[in-house]
Amino acid sequence: MNLDLSTLFGRGNAPLVGVDISTSSVRLVELAQAGKEGLRLERYASEPLPRGAVIDGNIENLDQVVEALRRVWKKSGTRAKLVALGMPPASVITKKITLPAGMSEDQLEVQVESEASQYIPFALDEVSLDFDVIGPSPASEDDVEVLLAASRREKVEDRVAIAEASGLKAAVMDIESYAARAALDRVLAQVPGASAGQIVALFQIGAQVTHISVLLDGVAIYEREQPFGGNTLTQDIVRAFGLSYDEAEAKKKSGDLPENYAADVLEPFLESAAMEVTRAIQFFYTSTPYTRVDQLYLAGGCALIPGLLDIVASRTKINSAVISPFKGMALGAGVREQALRSEAPAYLVACGLALRRFG
Repeated sequence: MNLDLSTLFGRGNAPLVGVDISTSSVRLVELAQAGKEGLRLERYASEPLPRGAVIDGNIENLDQVVEALRRVWKKSGTRAKLVALGMPPASVITKKITLPAGMSEDQLEVQVESEASQYIPFALDEVSLDFDVIGPSPASEDDVEVLLAASRREKVEDRVAIAEASGLKAAVMDIESYAARAALDRVLAQVPGASAGQIVALFQIGAQVTHISVLLDGVAIYEREQPFGGNTLTQDIVRAFGLSYDEAEAKKKSGDLPENYAADVLEPFLESAAMEVTRAIQFFYTSTPYTRVDQLYLAGGCALIPGLLDIVASRTKINSAVISPFKGMALGAGVREQALRSEAPAYLVACGLALRRFG
């Protein structure tokens, strides 16, 4: 249906690597089967993007992103040429619809296109459209629930073009928030004593945006984006110490900053971050029927900023942890465990995309 990829929801073909193109970097993950049930992290790598190459999920400088993807592919050592890519949630319209059960694939396609025209604010010939049959409708045994997803074709084609220009082939296109949830679900399945009815909040704190997902028994009941991220801390460092943006970013990562950094710059940022998280939780309570969160997870490149987890747990009074999407996986020969520990939270989306290799 207007989509040149296998499908927004389709099955990946092995070997397949997950590639996450964010505002600040390109990240790659390759997973492999390890035994009957287990997985192995074969390799992972990241490559920073120049400022302005990707803005609000839009590819602004194709050549810079292609160059970063080529470098990350080479750095990782993978030989896989098929990639699963993610689309930013804001650029994809999703809608759950109910259709009569028993229709053929072709009949479903026609019906979905007809339904989609009601929800999509642009012409269907400008759109990449796909659907996935979720299962029987709870309301009627004669119906099925279908999830449709639509994105402006040019946004999909930009990502396909990046893969092709890098010598790769886009085999699967997913929604970044869905990929993150797939990685989270795998981790939650390993938590002992996790009971039914548990409400989990996931905060992915990126460079510019924090994406919030709240899940009940693995199903998203609330999603929101807030314009807050690690770039705020970098800008604070620029102002406080008169550095260039690139210098500030490098020193933020290495910790090579003056003694007064913690008190004058880091602590006010942590206060601000904690306020953003508590506000988001309050907004969830006031805009939904729910009045509790049982577990809060931090992910994204900023999740391991020193002190962030402690202040979030303290202010929200919610059991909080930083998530590693690779928890419980065996590690490939080239993966250094110590380095992985400090980088893993940034790979939630890339890991979820890589999981598409296994259907």
